[in-house]
Amino acid sequence: MLSGKTILLGITGGIASYKICELIRMYKRANADVQVVCTPNALNFVTKLTLQTLSKNNVAVEEFDIKNYNPEHISFADKADIMVIAPATANTISKIATGVADNLLTSIACAFTKPVIIAPAMNCHMWENPIIQENLRKLSCTVLEPESGYLACGYLGKGRLCKIEKIFDKTAEILNYKPLTGKKFVITSGGTFEDIDPVRYISNYSSGKMGVALADSAKNLGADVTLITTKDVSKKYNVIKVKSALDMKDAVMREFDNADCVIMAAAVADYRVKETAPQKMKKTDEDEITLTLVKNPDILSELCSLKARGQEDKKTGYIACHHDIRTSYPLVVGFCAESENLIEHAKEKITKKGCDYLIANDISRKDIGFSSDYNEVTILDKNGGMKKLERADKMTIAYQILEEIF
Repeated sequence: MLSGKTILLGITGGIASYKICELIRMYKRANADVQVVCTPNALNFVTKLTLQTLSKNNVAVEEFDIKNYNPEHISFADKADIMVIAPATANTISKIATGVADNLLTSIACAFTKPVIIAPAMNCHMWENPIIQENLRKLSCTVLEPESGYLACGYLGKGRLCKIEKIFDKTAEILNYKPLTGKKFVITSGGTFEDIDPVRYISNYSSGKMGVALADSAKNLGADVTLITTKDVSKKYNVIKVKSALDMKDAVMREFDNADCVIMAAAVADYRVKETAPQKMKKTDEDEITLTLVKNPDILSELCSLKARGQEDKKTGYIACHHDIRTSYPLVVGFCAESENLIEHAKEKITKKGCDYLIANDISRKDIGFSSDYNEVTILDKNGGMKKLERADKMTIAYQILEEIF
């Protein structure tokens, strides 16, 4: 996603420095060239060898380690498209704000004329210090404020480095990587809720995190996004809250005609109660209770059927439902969650459903999938192709999926 872009990544001496290893991996997965510059104190928290191995570049630390006629702080500043300083300590922030250039990183920052992102991390009292806040206001850059939580010093307060995904997203946004501009994405997320009575329901363990990550990623890449979800989500793009499988079907069908891509990441219940009780069902003396379940509509199959029928109509010249024949039809992407024989079941499902791509999840593992912030998936396509995406945070997986399918 970031091919041809050079990111100058400054790391300062804070405990959150170890987290930047994952940020480097995310940048590299997006094909960016990453040049790491550390303050000497940063190497007390993360090793130079680790950073060089991940970035595939030498790590710069010393200010006067000049290999050619170009002063390093100027050559680095000229080469990079953006500078990211994370974590940024109170010390480094104050130096940059007041023009102090006493190490390589601060010298580069003083000479850097392109976009700069600073992600502070420090003790909560340091963050609240009026001098630090005044220095932050002096900076002509994007500041990603720290988050609240337990700090390494033992305090509870605002000072934790913001999420790595937020730094990555802001980097991509500033570099104006918008390959999906003009495309409409409809994405579903969360497990549906099928009422038994006014207080009970049938559902599943889906958190909706993967669908939201896909929606966030598509939005960041320029798409017009509609997220149809069973969860409470507040976003800057269009969010439609639904409850049951029938609700979700209605919402998806309303959005289908204008979509360029529909991604069915939701865990839609296969069955619902045939007759929902209008009042709360009372406990009886019986040891057992019987609920009659009926099949829910298969939304993915119906979307694929609509697409196939429309494409056939286009071939024959038949105009269905008095509408003009579409020049193109949405890309339809399904998800499958399996606890055994993942690839076998996924191959059967993509053939049966007829979707363009199928994302296969292994829900038997505890370190990925439902409720986890991480995932590992295999992408299958309708032509028999298959690609495995190794375990990573769900935002990284989401970007990789979008890169693969569009």
